[in-house]
Amino acid sequence: MALSEAQIDRYSRQIILPEVGGIGQEKLLGARVAVVGVGGLGSVAAWYLVAAGVGRVSLVDGDVVELSNLHRQLLYPLAARGRPKVCAAQEALRKLNPECEIAAHDRPLDASWAGKLAAEHDVVVDGVDNFPAKFLLNDACVAAGRPLVSGSVLRFDGQLSTFQGHMPEWPCYRCLFPEPPPPGLYPEDEECGVLGTVPGLIGALQAVETLKLLLG
Repeated sequence: MALSEAQIDRYSRQIILPEVGGIGQEKLLGARVAVVGVGGLGSVAAWYLVAAGVGRVSLVDGDVVELSNLHRQLLYPLAARGRPKVCAAQEALRKLNPECEIAAHDRPLDASWAGKLAAEHDVVVDGVDNFPAKFLLNDACVAAGRPLVSGSVLRFDGQLSTFQGHMPEWPCYRCLFPEPPPPGLYPEDEECGVLGTVPGLIGALQAVETLKLLLG
């Protein structure tokens, strides 16, 4: 894939990096990333990935935009309230970078198609907010041989890990947490809250980790 003059101009600040260059930008344009959960983490990660020129980004989420989302999920304007998140996100991301393909899956992830989703993408970004979905993503990525960039936030804190559990020398999410915790053991952000900037920071770092994986 040869870069056009417009692409060279658009991505010039990345291309001049020795670690990226024209070959690296071509890799990004041909890459496929699944962003599962398009809330505080996923909406920011998806924004930066599309801005960087990742060729195909698949958005997975079954929720709608609520007023309480807007202090941290900056992809959504007030007018998107009540719309499916993936549809509002798809519209915004297409405006940001029309040459990127944005797929919207307005449904929660479940075991019936998690493995197929992981296998069809180069990297999976975990922006979900519940433990069953995190374990499902981990198992699907290990089985499909795909890296998982996982993030989580609560109150003033965030965590970020890149798992490549399909490689013998790397751990997976279950190596860190063997089993999901009992329901109710850990509070949800609806109970404890989250400072709006924290998911922005972790989501941006998830995009950084994803780009590093895609660039090798």
